[in-house]
Amino acid sequence: MPDSATAVAAYTYYYPLVENLRQVNRYVTTGVGSNPATPFNTFSHARNLAGPQDTFVTINNDTVYSMAQLDLSGGPLRLTVPATGDRYYVLQFVDAWTNNIAYIGTRATGNTSGSFLIVPPGWTGTAAEPIVQASTNVVSIVGRFACTGPDDIPAVTAVQDATTITPLHPENALAGIPSPPEQADDAQQFWAEAQAWSAAFPAPQEEQELVDSFTSFWSATSDTDARRAGYAEGIAQLEEATKHGNSPVYNGWTVGLHLFDYNLYNLGLGTIDEPRWRNENQEQRILDRAIACRLGLWGNHAYEAVYAQAFTDIEQNPLVGANTYSMTFDSEPPVGAFWSITLYDIPRYYLVDNPIDRYSIGDRTAGIKYSDDRSLRIVISHAQPIDPIDLANWLPAPDAAFRLVFRLYVPGESILDGTYEYPQVLKASSEGQ
Repeated sequence: MPDSATAVAAYTYYYPLVENLRQVNRYVTTGVGSNPATPFNTFSHARNLAGPQDTFVTINNDTVYSMAQLDLSGGPLRLTVPATGDRYYVLQFVDAWTNNIAYIGTRATGNTSGSFLIVPPGWTGTAAEPIVQASTNVVSIVGRFACTGPDDIPAVTAVQDATTITPLHPENALAGIPSPPEQADDAQQFWAEAQAWSAAFPAPQEEQELVDSFTSFWSATSDTDARRAGYAEGIAQLEEATKHGNSPVYNGWTVGLHLFDYNLYNLGLGTIDEPRWRNENQEQRILDRAIACRLGLWGNHAYEAVYAQAFTDIEQNPLVGANTYSMTFDSEPPVGAFWSITLYDIPRYYLVDNPIDRYSIGDRTAGIKYSDDRSLRIVISHAQPIDPIDLANWLPAPDAAFRLVFRLYVPGESILDGTYEYPQVLKASSEGQ
Protein backbone atom coordinates (compact mmCIF):
# COMPACT_ATOMS: atom_id res chain seq x y z
CA MET A 1 0.00 0.00 0.00
CA PRO A 2 1.53 3.36 -1.00
CA ASP A 3 1.95 5.88 1.80
CA SER A 4 -0.11 9.08 1.71
CA ALA A 5 2.91 11.30 1.11
CA THR A 6 3.73 9.35 -2.08
CA ALA A 7 0.12 9.62 -3.26
CA VAL A 8 0.06 13.39 -2.72
CA ALA A 9 3.43 13.78 -4.40
CA ALA A 10 2.15 11.79 -7.38
CA TYR A 11 -0.93 14.00 -7.61
CA THR A 12 1.22 17.14 -7.57
CA TYR A 13 3.52 15.71 -10.23
CA TYR A 14 0.85 14.51 -12.66
CA TYR A 15 -1.76 17.23 -12.13
CA PRO A 16 -0.32 19.62 -14.77
CA LEU A 17 -0.16 16.86 -17.38
CA VAL A 18 -3.75 15.77 -16.76
CA GLU A 19 -5.29 19.24 -16.51
CA ASN A 20 -3.36 20.46 -19.54
CA LEU A 21 -4.35 17.57 -21.81
CA ARG A 22 -7.97 17.84 -20.68
CA GLN A 23 -7.92 21.42 -21.95
CA VAL A 24 -6.23 20.33 -25.19
CA ASN A 25 -9.06 17.82 -25.67
CA ARG A 26 -11.61 20.61 -25.09
CA TYR A 27 -10.07 22.67 -27.89
CA VAL A 28 -10.16 19.84 -30.43
CA THR A 29 -13.62 18.52 -29.49
CA THR A 30 -15.92 21.24 -28.11
CA GLY A 31 -13.89 24.45 -28.18
CA VAL A 32 -13.54 26.90 -25.30
CA GLY A 33 -15.74 29.98 -25.17
CA SER A 34 -14.98 32.19 -28.16
CA ASN A 35 -12.47 29.72 -29.57
CA PRO A 36 -14.30 27.13 -31.70
CA ALA A 37 -13.24 23.51 -31.81
CA THR A 38 -10.72 22.78 -34.55
CA PRO A 39 -8.75 19.61 -35.39
CA PHE A 40 -5.15 19.10 -34.42
CA ASN A 41 -2.66 21.16 -36.45
CA THR A 42 -5.07 24.00 -37.26
CA PHE A 43 -5.70 27.33 -35.55
CA SER A 44 -8.80 28.10 -33.54
CA HIS A 45 -9.23 31.87 -33.76
CA ALA A 46 -11.37 33.82 -31.32
CA ARG A 47 -12.96 36.84 -32.95
CA ASN A 48 -13.42 38.92 -29.82
CA LEU A 49 -11.83 39.60 -26.46
CA ALA A 50 -12.57 36.99 -23.80
CA GLY A 51 -15.56 37.36 -21.48
CA PRO A 52 -17.48 35.32 -18.89
CA GLN A 53 -18.49 32.83 -21.59
CA ASP A 54 -14.84 31.77 -21.85
CA THR A 55 -14.62 29.28 -19.01
CA PHE A 56 -10.85 28.94 -18.78
CA VAL A 57 -8.68 29.54 -15.73
CA THR A 58 -7.39 33.14 -15.53
CA ILE A 59 -8.03 33.89 -19.20
CA ASN A 60 -6.95 37.40 -20.21
CA ASN A 61 -9.12 40.23 -21.53
CA ASP A 62 -6.25 42.10 -23.21
CA THR A 63 -5.54 40.05 -26.29
CA VAL A 64 -7.50 38.01 -28.80
CA TYR A 65 -6.58 34.33 -28.61
CA SER A 66 -5.47 32.14 -31.48
CA MET A 67 -5.00 28.60 -30.25
CA ALA A 68 -3.54 25.59 -32.02
CA GLN A 69 -3.22 22.10 -30.62
CA LEU A 70 -0.41 20.31 -32.41
CA ASP A 71 0.05 16.58 -32.91
CA LEU A 72 3.56 16.03 -34.21
CA SER A 73 3.20 12.26 -34.45
CA GLY A 74 2.54 12.88 -38.16
CA GLY A 75 5.80 14.75 -38.67
CA PRO A 76 6.98 18.38 -38.87
CA LEU A 77 4.71 21.39 -39.35
CA ARG A 78 5.46 24.73 -41.00
CA LEU A 79 4.19 27.84 -39.22
CA THR A 80 3.83 31.05 -41.21
CA VAL A 81 3.36 34.43 -39.54
CA PRO A 82 2.58 37.80 -41.16
CA ALA A 83 4.09 41.19 -40.43
CA THR A 84 2.18 42.74 -37.51
CA GLY A 85 3.43 46.33 -37.66
CA ASP A 86 3.42 47.83 -34.16
CA ARG A 87 0.91 45.31 -32.78
CA TYR A 88 2.22 43.21 -29.89
CA TYR A 89 1.76 39.47 -30.31
CA VAL A 90 3.17 36.27 -28.92
CA LEU A 91 2.92 32.63 -29.98
CA GLN A 92 3.83 30.61 -26.91
CA PHE A 93 4.64 26.89 -27.26
CA VAL A 94 3.65 24.67 -24.32
CA ASP A 95 4.36 20.95 -24.16
CA ALA A 96 2.14 18.28 -22.62
CA TRP A 97 3.67 18.83 -19.17
CA THR A 98 3.00 22.62 -19.40
CA ASN A 99 6.63 23.52 -20.05
CA ASN A 100 7.08 26.71 -22.07
CA ILE A 101 9.49 25.44 -24.74
CA ALA A 102 9.57 28.27 -27.33
CA TYR A 103 8.32 31.74 -28.21
CA ILE A 104 7.65 33.49 -31.50
CA GLY A 105 6.48 37.10 -31.47
CA THR A 106 7.26 40.73 -30.78
CA ARG A 107 9.81 40.20 -27.99
CA ALA A 108 11.31 36.93 -29.20
CA THR A 109 11.53 37.15 -33.00
CA GLY A 110 10.16 40.59 -33.96
CA ASN A 111 7.11 41.72 -35.92
CA THR A 112 8.28 40.91 -39.44
CA SER A 113 6.78 38.10 -41.50
CA GLY A 114 8.45 34.71 -41.61
CA SER A 115 8.16 30.94 -41.38
CA PHE A 116 9.27 28.43 -38.77
CA LEU A 117 9.55 24.64 -38.71
CA ILE A 118 8.02 22.80 -35.75
CA VAL A 119 9.54 19.35 -35.37
CA PRO A 120 8.71 16.29 -33.18
CA PRO A 121 10.88 14.91 -30.37
CA GLY A 122 14.00 13.19 -31.66
CA TRP A 123 13.87 14.86 -35.09
CA THR A 124 17.38 15.15 -36.56
CA GLY A 125 16.83 16.80 -39.95
CA THR A 126 17.89 20.24 -41.17
CA ALA A 127 15.87 23.24 -42.25
CA ALA A 128 16.47 26.65 -43.79
CA GLU A 129 14.03 28.35 -41.39
CA PRO A 130 14.25 28.62 -37.58
CA ILE A 131 13.24 25.43 -35.76
CA VAL A 132 10.92 24.89 -32.82
CA GLN A 133 11.99 21.58 -31.26
CA ALA A 134 9.07 19.90 -29.50
CA SER A 135 9.63 17.91 -26.30
CA THR A 136 6.35 15.94 -26.55
CA ASN A 137 4.26 14.99 -29.57
CA VAL A 138 1.38 17.13 -28.35
CA VAL A 139 2.15 20.84 -28.08
CA SER A 140 -0.15 23.84 -27.62
CA ILE A 141 0.42 27.12 -29.42
CA VAL A 142 -1.08 29.83 -27.22
CA GLY A 143 -1.36 32.84 -29.51
CA ARG A 144 -2.21 36.29 -28.19
CA PHE A 145 -2.73 39.37 -30.37
CA ALA A 146 -3.06 42.74 -28.66
CA CYS A 147 -6.47 44.34 -29.23
CA THR A 148 -7.65 47.77 -28.15
CA GLY A 149 -11.35 46.94 -28.32
CA PRO A 150 -14.22 46.02 -30.67
CA ASP A 151 -13.18 48.54 -33.35
CA ASP A 152 -9.79 46.83 -33.59
CA ILE A 153 -11.19 43.33 -34.19
CA PRO A 154 -11.18 43.45 -38.04
CA ALA A 155 -7.47 44.30 -38.07
CA VAL A 156 -6.73 41.54 -35.56
CA THR A 157 -8.78 39.08 -37.62
CA ALA A 158 -6.68 39.83 -40.71
CA VAL A 159 -3.48 39.07 -38.81
CA GLN A 160 -4.95 35.88 -37.36
CA ASP A 161 -6.06 34.59 -40.75
CA ALA A 162 -2.56 35.13 -42.15
CA THR A 163 -1.08 32.99 -39.35
CA THR A 164 -1.14 29.42 -40.67
CA ILE A 165 0.08 25.88 -40.04
CA THR A 166 0.94 23.48 -42.87
CA PRO A 167 1.84 19.79 -42.26
CA LEU A 168 4.83 18.66 -44.29
CA HIS A 169 3.32 15.16 -44.50
CA PRO A 170 -0.48 15.58 -44.50
CA GLU A 171 -0.94 11.96 -45.53
CA ASN A 172 0.41 10.69 -42.20
CA ALA A 173 -2.07 9.54 -39.55
CA LEU A 174 -2.08 11.26 -36.17
CA ALA A 175 -1.88 9.40 -32.87
CA GLY A 176 -3.84 11.97 -30.86
CA ILE A 177 -4.34 11.67 -27.10
CA PRO A 178 -5.15 8.19 -25.71
CA SER A 179 -8.59 7.76 -24.14
CA PRO A 180 -8.45 5.47 -21.10
CA PRO A 181 -11.68 3.68 -20.16
CA GLU A 182 -14.15 5.82 -18.24
CA GLN A 183 -13.76 5.33 -14.49
CA ALA A 184 -16.23 5.17 -11.61
CA ASP A 185 -15.29 8.49 -9.99
CA ASP A 186 -13.17 11.61 -10.45
CA ALA A 187 -10.24 10.22 -8.50
CA GLN A 188 -9.97 7.04 -10.51
CA GLN A 189 -10.44 9.00 -13.74
CA PHE A 190 -7.54 11.27 -12.81
CA TRP A 191 -5.19 8.39 -12.09
CA ALA A 192 -6.20 6.51 -15.24
CA GLU A 193 -5.46 9.58 -17.35
CA ALA A 194 -2.22 10.27 -15.52
CA GLN A 195 -0.98 6.75 -16.20
CA ALA A 196 -2.07 6.63 -19.85
CA TRP A 197 -0.91 10.10 -20.74
CA SER A 198 2.46 9.91 -19.00
CA ALA A 199 3.15 6.75 -21.03
CA ALA A 200 2.16 8.47 -24.29
CA PHE A 201 3.99 11.72 -23.50
CA PRO A 202 7.00 10.81 -21.35
CA ALA A 203 8.40 13.22 -18.82
CA PRO A 204 11.94 14.53 -19.42
CA GLN A 205 14.54 11.82 -19.03
CA GLU A 206 16.22 13.96 -16.39
CA GLU A 207 13.17 13.40 -14.14
CA GLN A 208 13.25 9.61 -14.40
CA GLU A 209 14.45 9.14 -10.82
CA LEU A 210 11.45 11.12 -9.59
CA VAL A 211 9.11 9.15 -11.86
CA ASP A 212 10.60 5.90 -10.51
CA SER A 213 9.74 7.01 -6.96
CA PHE A 214 6.05 6.55 -7.85
CA THR A 215 6.49 2.89 -8.82
CA SER A 216 4.99 1.64 -5.56
CA PHE A 217 1.98 3.87 -6.07
CA TRP A 218 1.24 2.58 -9.59
CA SER A 219 1.85 -1.04 -8.58
CA ALA A 220 -0.91 -0.85 -5.93
CA THR A 221 -3.53 -1.22 -8.65
CA SER A 222 -6.24 -2.60 -6.37
CA ASP A 223 -5.90 -0.01 -3.61
CA THR A 224 -8.62 2.38 -4.77
CA ASP A 225 -9.11 3.81 -1.28
CA ALA A 226 -5.50 4.96 -1.15
CA ARG A 227 -5.82 6.53 -4.56
CA ARG A 228 -9.01 8.33 -3.62
CA ALA A 229 -7.42 9.57 -0.42
CA GLY A 230 -4.29 10.73 -2.25
CA TYR A 231 -6.39 12.51 -4.84
CA ALA A 232 -8.48 14.33 -2.21
CA GLU A 233 -5.48 15.30 -0.11
CA GLY A 234 -3.55 16.36 -3.22
CA ILE A 235 -6.35 18.73 -4.21
CA ALA A 236 -6.52 20.18 -0.68
CA GLN A 237 -2.78 20.73 -0.44
CA LEU A 238 -2.56 22.30 -3.88
CA GLU A 239 -5.42 24.71 -3.09
CA GLU A 240 -3.61 25.76 0.09
CA ALA A 241 -0.33 26.16 -1.78
CA THR A 242 -1.94 28.51 -4.32
CA LYS A 243 -2.58 30.97 -1.50
CA HIS A 244 0.64 30.47 0.45
CA GLY A 245 3.35 29.90 -2.12
CA ASN A 246 6.93 31.13 -1.95
CA SER A 247 6.57 34.01 -4.41
CA PRO A 248 7.51 37.44 -3.02
CA VAL A 249 4.76 39.86 -2.01
CA TYR A 250 5.01 43.55 -2.90
CA ASN A 251 2.43 45.90 -1.37
CA GLY A 252 -0.03 43.02 -1.12
CA TRP A 253 0.62 41.65 -4.62
CA THR A 254 2.04 38.15 -4.90
CA VAL A 255 4.38 38.40 -7.86
CA GLY A 256 5.26 35.10 -9.49
CA LEU A 257 8.36 36.29 -11.28
CA HIS A 258 9.73 32.76 -11.26
CA LEU A 259 6.58 30.66 -11.09
CA PHE A 260 7.08 29.43 -14.68
CA ASP A 261 10.80 28.69 -14.34
CA TYR A 262 10.23 24.96 -13.81
CA ASN A 263 11.30 23.97 -17.33
CA LEU A 264 15.02 23.16 -17.26
CA TYR A 265 15.42 20.76 -20.16
CA ASN A 266 13.60 21.96 -23.27
CA LEU A 267 14.31 25.66 -23.68
CA GLY A 268 14.22 26.51 -27.36
CA LEU A 269 13.61 29.37 -29.77
CA GLY A 270 12.76 32.65 -28.06
CA THR A 271 13.28 31.39 -24.49
CA ILE A 272 16.02 32.71 -22.20
CA ASP A 273 18.19 29.91 -20.85
CA GLU A 274 19.99 31.70 -18.04
CA PRO A 275 20.42 30.84 -14.34
CA ARG A 276 18.06 33.68 -13.45
CA TRP A 277 15.19 31.84 -15.18
CA ARG A 278 15.95 28.29 -14.03
CA ASN A 279 14.60 26.83 -10.79
CA GLU A 280 17.10 24.14 -9.83
CA ASN A 281 15.23 23.14 -6.65
CA GLN A 282 13.34 20.06 -7.86
CA GLU A 283 10.80 19.87 -5.04
CA GLN A 284 9.90 23.54 -5.37
CA ARG A 285 9.74 23.62 -9.14
CA ILE A 286 7.41 20.59 -9.28
CA LEU A 287 5.11 22.33 -6.80
CA ASP A 288 5.40 25.59 -8.74
CA ARG A 289 4.41 23.78 -11.91
CA ALA A 290 1.21 22.53 -10.26
CA ILE A 291 0.47 25.97 -8.76
CA ALA A 292 1.04 27.65 -12.12
CA CYS A 293 -1.32 25.19 -13.80
CA ARG A 294 -3.99 25.75 -11.15
CA LEU A 295 -3.77 29.55 -11.12
CA GLY A 296 -2.81 30.37 -14.69
CA LEU A 297 -2.53 27.48 -17.12
CA TRP A 298 -0.45 28.47 -20.15
CA GLY A 299 1.06 31.48 -18.41
CA ASN A 300 4.26 33.01 -19.73
CA HIS A 301 7.75 33.31 -18.38
CA ALA A 302 8.16 36.64 -16.59
CA TYR A 303 10.40 38.05 -19.30
CA GLU A 304 7.38 37.84 -21.63
CA ALA A 305 4.68 38.84 -19.14
CA VAL A 306 4.51 39.24 -15.37
CA TYR A 307 1.40 38.15 -13.47
CA ALA A 308 0.89 39.64 -10.01
CA GLN A 309 -2.14 38.49 -8.05
CA ALA A 310 -4.03 39.83 -5.04
CA PHE A 311 -6.55 37.92 -2.93
CA THR A 312 -6.55 40.56 -0.19
CA ASP A 313 -6.31 44.30 0.37
CA ILE A 314 -3.18 45.90 1.82
CA GLU A 315 -4.41 45.02 5.32
CA GLN A 316 -4.62 41.33 4.32
CA ASN A 317 -8.42 41.18 4.43
CA PRO A 318 -10.05 39.12 1.63
CA LEU A 319 -11.33 41.08 -1.37
CA VAL A 320 -15.14 41.03 -1.44
CA GLY A 321 -17.63 42.92 -3.58
CA ALA A 322 -19.47 44.40 -0.58
CA ASN A 323 -16.51 46.76 -0.11
CA THR A 324 -15.14 49.52 -2.30
CA TYR A 325 -11.43 49.45 -3.10
CA SER A 326 -9.06 51.70 -4.97
CA MET A 327 -5.50 51.67 -6.22
CA THR A 328 -3.51 54.62 -7.50
CA PHE A 329 -0.78 54.57 -10.12
CA ASP A 330 1.48 57.58 -9.61
CA SER A 331 3.02 56.91 -13.02
CA GLU A 332 2.70 54.40 -15.84
CA PRO A 333 4.15 50.95 -15.06
CA PRO A 334 7.45 50.35 -16.93
CA VAL A 335 6.43 47.97 -19.71
CA GLY A 336 7.50 47.51 -23.31
CA ALA A 337 3.96 46.59 -24.45
CA PHE A 338 1.02 47.33 -22.08
CA TRP A 339 -0.48 46.57 -18.64
CA SER A 340 -3.87 45.73 -17.15
CA ILE A 341 -5.77 44.77 -13.97
CA THR A 342 -8.24 41.89 -14.44
CA LEU A 343 -10.83 40.60 -11.95
CA TYR A 344 -11.75 36.90 -11.50
CA ASP A 345 -14.21 35.03 -9.33
CA ILE A 346 -13.20 32.50 -6.66
CA PRO A 347 -12.63 29.55 -6.72
CA ARG A 348 -13.00 29.07 -10.49
CA TYR A 349 -10.87 32.06 -11.53
CA TYR A 350 -13.21 32.95 -14.40
CA LEU A 351 -14.14 36.42 -15.66
CA VAL A 352 -17.31 37.80 -14.01
CA ASP A 353 -20.35 39.13 -15.85
CA ASN A 354 -21.06 42.79 -15.07
CA PRO A 355 -23.37 45.57 -16.30
CA ILE A 356 -20.76 47.50 -18.31
CA ASP A 357 -18.95 44.52 -19.89
CA ARG A 358 -15.61 45.61 -18.42
CA TYR A 359 -13.45 42.74 -17.25
CA SER A 360 -10.09 44.47 -17.12
CA ILE A 361 -8.78 48.00 -16.93
CA GLY A 362 -5.41 49.35 -17.99
CA ASP A 363 -3.46 51.76 -20.12
CA ARG A 364 -5.50 50.96 -23.26
CA THR A 365 -8.98 51.16 -21.66
CA ALA A 366 -11.16 53.66 -23.51
CA GLY A 367 -12.49 56.56 -21.44
CA ILE A 368 -10.35 56.25 -18.32
CA LYS A 369 -9.60 59.55 -16.57
CA TYR A 370 -6.13 60.59 -15.43
CA SER A 371 -5.51 63.26 -12.82
CA ASP A 372 -3.74 66.50 -13.72
CA ASP A 373 -0.47 65.02 -12.48
CA ARG A 374 -1.04 61.99 -14.78
CA SER A 375 -1.71 59.66 -11.88
CA LEU A 376 -4.53 57.13 -12.29
CA ARG A 377 -6.93 56.02 -9.55
CA ILE A 378 -8.87 52.79 -10.23
CA VAL A 379 -12.02 51.96 -8.26
CA ILE A 380 -13.18 48.36 -7.66
CA SER A 381 -16.63 47.61 -6.22
CA HIS A 382 -19.88 45.77 -6.82
CA ALA A 383 -21.93 48.96 -6.45
CA GLN A 384 -21.67 51.39 -9.34
CA PRO A 385 -19.76 54.56 -8.34
CA ILE A 386 -21.60 57.89 -8.32
CA ASP A 387 -18.63 60.17 -8.96
CA PRO A 388 -18.09 60.56 -12.76
CA ILE A 389 -14.33 60.04 -12.56
CA ASP A 390 -14.71 56.99 -10.34
CA LEU A 391 -17.29 55.64 -12.79
CA ALA A 392 -14.87 56.14 -15.71
CA ASN A 393 -12.18 54.25 -13.81
CA TRP A 394 -14.44 51.54 -12.37
CA LEU A 395 -13.63 47.84 -12.48
CA PRO A 396 -16.89 46.04 -11.53
CA ALA A 397 -16.72 43.30 -8.91
CA PRO A 398 -19.15 40.49 -8.04
CA ASP A 399 -21.14 40.54 -4.81
CA ALA A 400 -18.76 37.89 -3.51
CA ALA A 401 -15.07 37.15 -3.03
CA PHE A 402 -12.76 37.85 -5.97
CA ARG A 403 -9.15 37.87 -7.09
CA LEU A 404 -7.17 40.49 -9.03
CA VAL A 405 -4.41 39.82 -11.56
CA PHE A 406 -2.05 42.61 -12.61
CA ARG A 407 -0.49 41.81 -16.00
CA LEU A 408 2.62 43.56 -17.30
CA TYR A 409 3.50 42.66 -20.89
CA VAL A 410 7.21 42.82 -21.82
CA PRO A 411 8.07 44.09 -18.34
CA GLY A 412 10.89 46.54 -17.68
CA GLU A 413 13.93 45.74 -15.57
CA SER A 414 12.58 47.33 -12.37
CA ILE A 415 9.68 44.84 -12.51
CA LEU A 416 11.99 41.91 -13.19
CA ASP A 417 14.47 42.82 -10.45
CA GLY A 418 11.72 43.43 -7.87
CA THR A 419 12.30 47.17 -7.32
CA TYR A 420 9.06 48.37 -8.94
CA GLU A 421 6.59 49.75 -6.38
CA TYR A 422 3.21 48.09 -6.90
CA PRO A 423 0.06 50.11 -6.13
CA GLN A 424 -1.66 49.22 -2.85
CA VAL A 425 -5.20 47.86 -2.94
CA LEU A 426 -6.95 50.04 -0.35
CA LYS A 427 -10.34 49.46 1.18
CA ALA A 428 -12.42 52.67 1.17
CA SER A 429 -12.35 52.97 4.96
CA SER A 430 -8.58 52.79 4.83
CA GLU A 431 -8.61 56.04 2.86
CA GLY A 432 -10.76 57.89 5.34
CA GLN A 433 -13.79 57.84 3.07
